[in-house]
Amino acid sequence: GALMFIMLEWNNAATMGSMALHEHVLNGLFQSVTTRTAGFNAINIGELSDQSLMLTSILMFIGGGSAGTAGGVKVGTVMVILLIVWSEIRGNDDVEVYGRRIGEHNQRRAISVVALATVLVLGGGYLLVALSPHIAPREAMFEAVSAFATVGLSTGVTAQFTDPGKYLLIFLMFVGRVGPITLFAALASQRKSQYYQYPKEDVIIG
Repeated sequence: GALMFIMLEWNNAATMGSMALHEHVLNGLFQSVTTRTAGFNAINIGELSDQSLMLTSILMFIGGGSAGTAGGVKVGTVMVILLIVWSEIRGNDDVEVYGRRIGEHNQRRAISVVALATVLVLGGGYLLVALSPHIAPREAMFEAVSAFATVGLSTGVTAQFTDPGKYLLIFLMFVGRVGPITLFAALASQRKSQYYQYPKEDVIIG
């Protein structure tokens, strides 16, 4: 993330392009770290290039570590998804890493969390664009990701949303903070024993 910020904003005079080399590198490192959940910014987020704004959104969506209080879907969750994809590409029956196998229940949890988060962010962003058509779609989507990931970064347009748009942002913040924790607790709860299985059906994928 830091390396991408340094490269993408190298010639952007409105953000880091006019800084000395050591300041440019330091701000690139800081910007990469703060997107995880802190929400501080040493540069004007609204002046970031489109590529940097998208990179910020991706980092916010991923968030921090699962054992911390960071927002997002968490780094561990994304890594499990990538390992599932890698195992499928290699044709392995099991998802393995560092001499260990990741259980199917963990795989389902990771997929469920990422899928629900994606639907919430895309749906919330779409509604923000519809409710506040005077705001650019890229800024509305950025605000939706930032709200869900409980980061707090903004391009400066939050006050310009209509009242329904502001309520939607509040809802995304609430779901982003409480939702993943509640979802994990629900998925981790004790399940009832099931003494039968339905016949397996192979579904065409892709």
